Amino acid sequence: MASELVAKLALRDVEIVPADARHTGLASGSFDLVHARTLLITLPDPADVVTEMVRLARPGGWVAGLEPDTEAGICYPPLPAFDRLCEVFRLAFSRNGADPRMGRRMADLYRRAGLEDVTVEARAPMYPAGHSRRTVRADLVRSMRPQIVEMGLADEPELDELDQAVREHFANPDTLVMPHLIFLAWGRKPAAA
Repeated sequence: MASELVAKLALRDVEIVPADARHTGLASGSFDLVHARTLLITLPDPADVVTEMVRLARPGGWVAGLEPDTEAGICYPPLPAFDRLCEVFRLAFSRNGADPRMGRRMADLYRRAGLEDVTVEARAPMYPAGHSRRTVRADLVRSMRPQIVEMGLADEPELDELDQAVREHFANPDTLVMPHLIFLAWGRKPAAA
């Protein structure tokens, strides 16, 4: 997909490098800015990726990330099906070591990796009816359905009912939906001594 986007936009001086985010194989100190988005939340050991990001930044360069924190999910008017969907999501998502509270942990991970001037901001996006991010929680539960059933968190009929109820509720433009908080954090790699 990245290669297709680069070609479609006719971008020059762009190189796509498939690699493990924990061990990229790229040269140390190669970048003014190293950025990751919605990556750390999916990993059991996000500190390994942050360490690699810091290694890749040049002295005085920046590391930045944008990660969701899914503990706070809001819909109004309230819907018990959404509350249940959030509970199922949290348990299933955490199964393999992913951390639904990653957003709030980023600044600490950055400081522990040796970054200075660490700053963090939180945003609470509200998505209107029809926006793809409005149903992100329901979409993720759909994608994890086999694991959810295997774990005994819910059966197929309950998942069908929850999915239908949430999507119908979210289709109403008067329903407010904030599926998660978004945390933006950045820090500077110390300049060479």
